[in-house]
Amino acid sequence: MAKVELIMPKMGESIMEATIIKWVKKVGDSVEMDETILEIATDKVDSEIPSPVAGVVSEILYKEDDVVDIGKVIAIIATEGEEPAASPAVAEATAPSQAVADIPYVPENTPPSASPQPSTGESGTRFYSPLVKNIAKQENVAMAELESITGTGAKGRVTKKDIMAYLANKGQQTAVASPPAAKIAPANSTSAPATATSVTGGDEIIAMDRMRKLIADHMVRSKQTSPHVTSFVEADVTNIVNWRNSVKANFAKTHGQKITFTPIFVEAVTKAIRDFPMVNVTVDGDNIIVKKNINVGMAAALPSGNLIVPVIKNADQLNLVGLTKQVNDLAGRARNNQLKPEEIQGGTFTLTNVGTFGNVMGTPIINQPQVAILAVGAIRKKPAVLETEHGDVIAIRHMMFLSLSYDHRVVDGMLGGSFLRRVADYLESFDHHQTI
Repeated sequence: MAKVELIMPKMGESIMEATIIKWVKKVGDSVEMDETILEIATDKVDSEIPSPVAGVVSEILYKEDDVVDIGKVIAIIATEGEEPAASPAVAEATAPSQAVADIPYVPENTPPSASPQPSTGESGTRFYSPLVKNIAKQENVAMAELESITGTGAKGRVTKKDIMAYLANKGQQTAVASPPAAKIAPANSTSAPATATSVTGGDEIIAMDRMRKLIADHMVRSKQTSPHVTSFVEADVTNIVNWRNSVKANFAKTHGQKITFTPIFVEAVTKAIRDFPMVNVTVDGDNIIVKKNINVGMAAALPSGNLIVPVIKNADQLNLVGLTKQVNDLAGRARNNQLKPEEIQGGTFTLTNVGTFGNVMGTPIINQPQVAILAVGAIRKKPAVLETEHGDVIAIRHMMFLSLSYDHRVVDGMLGGSFLRRVADYLESFDHHQTI
């Protein structure tokens, strides 16, 4: 029997570790090539890991809920074949892959309940993932302060959960417990002592799942980072509704796809972004980074009730057919938990459809590090005044509210309002005579 090592795969450029959330196979189970052997989770997405070979699971090296570095051996699969001469090869394979080869060695930390201990690694500092460093930068957490945080990740590494818990409890720490660099809370700190919650005998307590915790952290951090302003417009989308009703049957027959309103909304957004590129930016300290690519994220509700935002890359380069296929593919795989980490990264603008739930408008929270997010409401028939060559008339029209939340640090009312109005203009001027 030959033994094949299953390696924790690389899940994206900024991801250096993953959490094992479920072993689908156990020791002694047979597994086929490409059959799912375990499920893992990162700060970005959950993924199923297939077996690279057919064989029998002979050894599992990590338990569920363990946080494992990228490149580590997590299981051994026995296959039919000649037994290799083993130990040196196994030892070499268990070393970190090139993706983590630059990480300085850090001795195992004390248990999480013990007092924070500074690293004794040769460089005098621990490795911090780009995500943790970005949070520390946005929250003005100095390196000396970051070093004091007890990590629960592999080899004592500070995870996103660790730093978010530290920030949440920061307001309750005494001056003695705080490092010198953090005796005075930063001006933008909004942390406050948690309020007491009363629970009666009939109340049900439901623990947040991992994704809900990530969403909660992301939403709170966005509000702490960006001063939110929301503008509203109402658009007449009658031409779009009538056009879609007239082409949807033929479109499904020709392309094998259902055409929804979402690709039409995305198309209007990309056109407006080209007109107002300063909405397609991020903020880095005192610098504004204007994004070259227009990557539109579309918020998708999952069966669990959680939310995920797959990204249509270079959306401005796709026609309606291409956008429709992208929207349907990403939405379908999002519902089935089959998105790849890179498919929810790199967004420069986000679109969310609150009309799906029958809401006429909303005030969405910005998806950091972006600076704007557009919500479209339910399309409803309403009486509206139309200007004709024979005078004004009242007619039944399909109307829809659009709301844009934007970061007032870099997007002022004139820019935000003008951009939103331009999106509505593109929707109202939609060519309902076009064929597709």
